[in-house]
Amino acid sequence: MSISQQSLFIPYHTGHLHLRQIMPFDKSKHPIPILMLHGAISNGRIFYSESNKGLASYLASQGFIVYVMDIEGRGKSIPRLGAGSHLGQGEVIREQLPLVQQYILTQHPEISQVHWCAHSWGGVLMASAIVRYDYFQRNVASLVTFGSKRKVYINSLKKWLVIKFGWGYLARFIAWRKGYFPADKWRVGMDNESESSLKQSIQWVNGDWIDTDDGFDYAKAAKKTQWPKTWFIAGNGDKVLGHPEDVKNMIEECQFQDLQYTLLSKKEGFKHDYDHAGMLIHQDITKEFFPSVSDWYLHFYDLCK
Repeated sequence: MSISQQSLFIPYHTGHLHLRQIMPFDKSKHPIPILMLHGAISNGRIFYSESNKGLASYLASQGFIVYVMDIEGRGKSIPRLGAGSHLGQGEVIREQLPLVQQYILTQHPEISQVHWCAHSWGGVLMASAIVRYDYFQRNVASLVTFGSKRKVYINSLKKWLVIKFGWGYLARFIAWRKGYFPADKWRVGMDNESESSLKQSIQWVNGDWIDTDDGFDYAKAAKKTQWPKTWFIAGNGDKVLGHPEDVKNMIEECQFQDLQYTLLSKKEGFKHDYDHAGMLIHQDITKEFFPSVSDWYLHFYDLCK
């Protein structure tokens, strides 16, 4: 099925948020659109490319309408991050996700829900938004995450190098000096990170699930949350950023009511022990696993008929 792509822009503060709309040329066969959110030091291109590669493009080829979000300062959202950029992850949870969700619902007045899908830290931000706001518990149809963990529990040399030293010390020092962390120039990510987001994510990775802006206790609220149907996906080759055991710990912390868990590993019959990015960009993942993701969403289509 042929697909089309276009960039949409939503006014936000002094600039705009970018949404990439990817959809079949023919009218979508499936009524509920999908919103995708990237993780830290990343942007929406983890899900798509101009040449129609990636999960978003694959799902569009199967008849779904997909929206891929760039949070403030990342991807094609403007203004770009620079010295003095102050917005953090709290604004993504409290402002940007509500704004984008309402925009999508306005574009599709015939529907009342949107599927949510995230990679890495994007899953933490989406889960936090669902915990915080009752209306997301009503208008999010499902939550799918790839390599999402809220806290790092595993102990290893690689954890110390990547999380403790690299993320917790070196990146924070550079962000303090420059006013933001230029991850692209240091070749450690797809996009840059604000000093506020960097600091807040480190606090959550190492500590409690509490909003550092206003003290909202997400862990406590999660116990009362009416979660949508949820699917957590982990890669057996993901040794730090989304270690399977840390993914399971987030599952336990959130206390999902209707959960599916998949480990992408050779022992489970896959060709590879997929790593953090490989779950979405490895050359074999499209044929080996993306059809299962499409089937997940088709299940909701069958329920709507």
